Amino acid sequence: MTTELRKAAFIDRDGTLLEEVNFLSRVEDMRIFPYTSEALEALKQNGFLVIVVTNQSGIGRGIYTEDDMHSIHRAMESSLPELIDNFHFCPHLPDAGCTCRKPNTGMIELAKEKFAIDMERSWMIGDKLLDIETGFNAGTRTALVKTGYGAGSAENLVRRPDIVADDLLEAVRQIISE
Repeated sequence: MTTELRKAAFIDRDGTLLEEVNFLSRVEDMRIFPYTSEALEALKQNGFLVIVVTNQSGIGRGIYTEDDMHSIHRAMESSLPELIDNFHFCPHLPDAGCTCRKPNTGMIELAKEKFAIDMERSWMIGDKLLDIETGFNAGTRTALVKTGYGAGSAENLVRRPDIVADDLLEAVRQIISE
């Protein structure tokens, strides 16, 4: 028996799904972009797993706790019911040398273990160059959104992502039209 591989959208959290708040630590500071729900619904309707992959060095820096981050993820799930299949996070500092911190692929590898994912049909979507590099490193297609840090990132591209879009909804529309 062979398991059919599924396509996934690996999506950065801050600046892509949510408004960028430096070291978001409180649910009351969380602002989901108004188009996030529509974008995730479109991905789900087109057979994508939706997996959030997020660097959370604020935990390693002692700015907030892992429980604080989980509270934000629970609030996201409550606001976006049945639209997010999984969350993966890296709590480590940028210089920790871990394999999970983007642009390393540890979070994506964990998701591949949990779900049977076809990387060639999957996408990494984010607002930073490290999100795009993560996609390159993992063998997915890539989409850079100009929200969060994306406008500045778009000006400094060394390698071009498959898509550069104004926001997540525009990126998703291009992804599902292919």
